[in-house]
Amino acid sequence: MDITLSTCFIAVDDHDKALGFYRDILGLEVRNDVGFEGMRWVTVGAPSQPDVNIVLEPPLADPNASPADRDAMAQLLAKGLLRGVIFQTEDCDATFERIRAAGGEVLQEPVDQPYGVRDCAFRDPAGNMLRFNQPRR
Repeated sequence: MDITLSTCFIAVDDHDKALGFYRDILGLEVRNDVGFEGMRWVTVGAPSQPDVNIVLEPPLADPNASPADRDAMAQLLAKGLLRGVIFQTEDCDATFERIRAAGGEVLQEPVDQPYGVRDCAFRDPAGNMLRFNQPRR
């Protein structure tokens, strides 16, 4: 069996702010922007990976969700408790400096990890943690 990743999802509470980060700071391209029943999904991805999509979705993308469930998800997102993604980069330090200079919220400066990567971490505008790692050579 041969399987590959095609799509992952990141919850955001403001798609325009998220685009300012994912498109303008990280350099991902916008591939789709869809609205449905008062919700919005924006698909972004790295130009070098045309088959891998990241969908920026509402915190609870279910039009039938209760107000209490929507509130619970919004609170989890605000606390930064929903998982983000890990990006790979050829130069962790340069990536860190570029994102920091553009106003990214730093969680961790570049450091060599015992599990074989050099990485750093930021929060996106919605509070999700994003890590950027470089395999150690």
